[in-house]
Amino acid sequence: MTANLQLLTPEFALAGLALIVFALDLVLPAGRKHLLGWVAVTGLAALILVSLVMLWGKDETLYDGLLAVDAYSLFFKIFFLGLGIFIILSSIEYVSQYLENQGEFYGLLLFSILGMNVMAQSRELLTAYISLELLSFSLYVLVAYARSDFKSNEAGLKYIIVGAFSSAILLYGVSMVYSTLGVTKFVAISSALENAGGVSPALWVGLAMILVGLGFKIAAVPFHMWAPDVYEGAPLPVTAYLAIGSKAAAFALVLRLFSEGLLAVGEQWQLVVALMAAVTMLVGNLVALAQHNIKRLMAYSSIGHVGIILAGVAALSQDSVQAATGVLLYLVGYSITNMLVFAGLISFFNMTGKEEISDFAGLADRNPFLAACIAIGMFSLGGLPIFAGFTVKFYLFAALANEGLLWLAGLAIFSSLISLYYYLQVIRQMYIHP
Repeated sequence: MTANLQLLTPEFALAGLALIVFALDLVLPAGRKHLLGWVAVTGLAALILVSLVMLWGKDETLYDGLLAVDAYSLFFKIFFLGLGIFIILSSIEYVSQYLENQGEFYGLLLFSILGMNVMAQSRELLTAYISLELLSFSLYVLVAYARSDFKSNEAGLKYIIVGAFSSAILLYGVSMVYSTLGVTKFVAISSALENAGGVSPALWVGLAMILVGLGFKIAAVPFHMWAPDVYEGAPLPVTAYLAIGSKAAAFALVLRLFSEGLLAVGEQWQLVVALMAAVTMLVGNLVALAQHNIKRLMAYSSIGHVGIILAGVAALSQDSVQAATGVLLYLVGYSITNMLVFAGLISFFNMTGKEEISDFAGLADRNPFLAACIAIGMFSLGGLPIFAGFTVKFYLFAALANEGLLWLAGLAIFSSLISLYYYLQVIRQMYIHP
């Protein structure tokens, strides 16, 4: 119920931290605006400690089961807060050089983290939708934050249009599920599906619309067309945030929805998700081969990785937690290696202001450490042995094989080999081209 509202202390504090950053932005002189980033980082670090102390070992629900405070939500809460620290630290110099209104940038980032935290806690469709919109509204503004940059403005407009369209589809799907089952809680949906005799076709239409709406949010094929333009036009730290944070938050919701609400009728949707995963990983990696802009390349790279994570969702089973564990491990491994790559890309952009792949020529001679960071991250994303990416891919592919999805595991291995080629193109520019 609501007697344990203290369990939401990290969320209330995070909202307060965002408001404090907004307020400080009004009073700090222009020469000290960079301190706002450090205020946000300090607050996020404190919230990690508070969350661990207050929520460790908790397994409770709030608002009659709308929100869960459990190990799953704590895992993602710490993950999102840590990601926020990384994004802010990597963007302080960038924001000081290229963007205005630093306080609003950091405040919006904090509100988006709040949305992600609530998404991971959601156990009900409308609660998940509202938290998803809190995240989306913040991202709409952040994508278009470079107001003097035409590409950023265009990217923001495209993102708003696609985001509004996908949100409408998702909400309509929720309404159809409610009209047929009379419930919106994940656990209640599962019980209703198990006990239903003849299921109305409207229910499957509603579930399909929810899948389509979430497909837009994670940029799964064929709902991915917005991603390359938005990634290219957004400020580079926001591109990193889109590639890592928004994907992880969406999959935190997807994993809970499918495992708690839809696993009872898994045979009805698993093939559809598996086919979507196969097409997504192939299209993302094949189209990435033709890219010349590093941000567009990373956009298609993230689409390819979305396909692999979707493959893990397709392998979810009531008899084994290996696929769910594999998805979580993959999200962590993918995010950490992407952080390393984007930290290098942001540093490179701060030094040169360039973002074409050809601009990386000779970087290993000029800055060996920076080139090594980018190379290690890309080797890991490609899944080369000894790197973290190989370990998490191996675990997830083993889960696919154990669930009888050998064809999907083979396709995932093939798509990973394709991705190595375009990652090596960037590395070749840094180490071989003068």
